[in-house]
Amino acid sequence: MSQTDNTTKEAAAEAAEAPSSDNNGHKKANGSGGLVILFFFIGLGASMILGWVIFPALLYSKKPQPIDFNHALHMKLEGINCESCHFFREDGTYSGVPRLAQCVRCHKEVQGETRHEAVFVEKYVSTGREVPWLVYSRQPDCVFFSHAAHVKLAKMDCVTCHGHIGESTHLKIYEENRLTGYSRDIWGKNLENWLALKRNPWDRMKMDDCAECHMEETGRKTSISTEKDGCFVCHK
Repeated sequence: MSQTDNTTKEAAAEAAEAPSSDNNGHKKANGSGGLVILFFFIGLGASMILGWVIFPALLYSKKPQPIDFNHALHMKLEGINCESCHFFREDGTYSGVPRLAQCVRCHKEVQGETRHEAVFVEKYVSTGREVPWLVYSRQPDCVFFSHAAHVKLAKMDCVTCHGHIGESTHLKIYEENRLTGYSRDIWGKNLENWLALKRNPWDRMKMDDCAECHMEETGRKTSISTEKDGCFVCHK
C-alpha cells in the first residue's frame, strides 16, 4: 500500500473521531455551566438570608417597655379617652408621652393584681420617678413635626399614623437600631415596608410617606420641599 493511501486512511479516521471529541467537549461545558448556575443561586439565597434575616437580627436590639400598658382596658373606663393621656398643652405643644402626674390620680394604690401594676406603684408612683417610656415614633432632632397642624387644622385621626393602638392589650417589644438609636418603626419591620409596598400608613414613618400624603391631600404634583420655605418647613 502506498504512503498516499496510508495518509488518506489516517485522515478519514481522525475525521470520524472528531464529532465524538466535540460531543465530549460540549458535555464538559454544559456540566461547568450547570455548576456555575447552581453556585449562583446558592450565593443569592445565602445573601438574601444574610441581608433580610441575620443582619436585621444583629442590627436591632429588643427592649421591653418599663411597664406594660393595656390601652383597651383604660379606654373602657368612664371618662378616659386618648386625650386623657395624649393632649395639647396651653402653649400648643403636644404631650405624646403621659406624665406620672396623670397616672397618680388613679394609681395612688395598686389597682388589680398584675405584676406590672405592682411594679408601677412601687417603683414609680411611690418614688415620684417618671416612667422612662421608649417612644416608637421618635423622630431625629432635626425634624419638626406639629401635631397641632395635623390634628387640629387638618382634622386627622390618630389612627391614620399610629394605627389601632387604642385597641391593644399589651405594648409591643421596642426594637432599637444599634447604629442610630431610633425605633425600627421609623423604617418599617416587614420586607414589604422596605420595598415601599407598605399595607398601612402606620407601617413606617419615612419622609417619603409624609411627602406622598401631602401631595395627595393638596393635589400637588411636586413635593413640599420645592415650595418657598423648602426643606425648612419640617427640618429646622
